[in-house]
Amino acid sequence: MLNRVEGIVLKTQDYGESNKIVTLYSREFGKITAMARGAKKPASRLAAITQPFTYGSFLIQQGRGMGTMQQGEQIESYRHIREDIEATAYASFVVELINRAVEDSTPQPAIFNLLQQALHAIADEYDPEAIALFVEWKMLPVTGIYPTLHQCANCGATDGEFSFSFQQIGFLCHRCFAVDPYIVRLTPAQVKLIRTFYTVAIDQVGKLTLKKETKKFIKKIVRTIYEEQTGIRLKSQSFLDQLDRLPQYFPKKENPSTSQEEGE
Repeated sequence: MLNRVEGIVLKTQDYGESNKIVTLYSREFGKITAMARGAKKPASRLAAITQPFTYGSFLIQQGRGMGTMQQGEQIESYRHIREDIEATAYASFVVELINRAVEDSTPQPAIFNLLQQALHAIADEYDPEAIALFVEWKMLPVTGIYPTLHQCANCGATDGEFSFSFQQIGFLCHRCFAVDPYIVRLTPAQVKLIRTFYTVAIDQVGKLTLKKETKKFIKKIVRTIYEEQTGIRLKSQSFLDQLDRLPQYFPKKENPSTSQEEGE
């Protein structure tokens, strides 16, 4: 059976001397893999279309096992992602997280939309670190984690001062701080920002202007959830950690408009 599949390349793996196994995420079929014969050869018509992050339309011959990619047509290459080391690093993190979190052949259009919006935003030179945070928070339910962020996880209150509790996996109001001795205190702006990451679509936000310290703080919370509750740790995260530790070797473009927090 021949299927026309519109999808984004999550991962490729060399197979033999000239072939690639390509993992795609599609709106109609979810995550699928296909053999792209000859795709390692520079002159192959499949060489360009099977590059990571490529959004394309693929013709796949589906049999009982792995399908075979017959042809492909590029819809979007997300060129900036390939030309900027920071953009590449965060885009790699995004696609690896989605690849690890979702199951094969399970259509989830919302995840496809999230992936497409994230890569589009990074390619448009939005803050890639902030975009990765959007994806991390929004993918938690896919891993089976549903943080309580709209109210207090203990008493249900929606007003007051809030903290984050890893024990409760959500917010605790000031009346319930004693429930968890290891709460992480939050400012009202941080509460609002976490809710934004979790609930608001990337394409509805615009360019967030976040301080590095704010992103680091919120990243620590969501990464701890993943490590303690899901056990997911990504290979691409190690390179992102290097970017943070050795900024002199990976200079970032300065953008004076991002010096203040949104809403301050």
